[in-house]
Amino acid sequence: MKWLAVAGNFFFPGLGYLIAVPHKRAHGVLWLIAAIGFTYVEQVALGPDHAAFWPMFASVFVLNTAFANDAYQEVGLLEARVTP
Repeated sequence: MKWLAVAGNFFFPGLGYLIAVPHKRAHGVLWLIAAIGFTYVEQVALGPDHAAFWPMFASVFVLNTAFANDAYQEVGLLEARVTP
């Protein structure tokens, strides 16, 4: 479950919280909506020929990495609470 949450949060920030972190599900929905908006701006509104595309791409990559790391830590804490 941990790696599914990590992958979910990396590719669609917020999805990992919906999958495996119950206390962050409300935030997960909001982050997922924001991620869809960022993806639209990056891929459709700007497109790869726009000067802002690569800075936006790099920023989203860093953000997604941070979300994946947070999902890894959150699920790890939840697993530690369950395991005696």
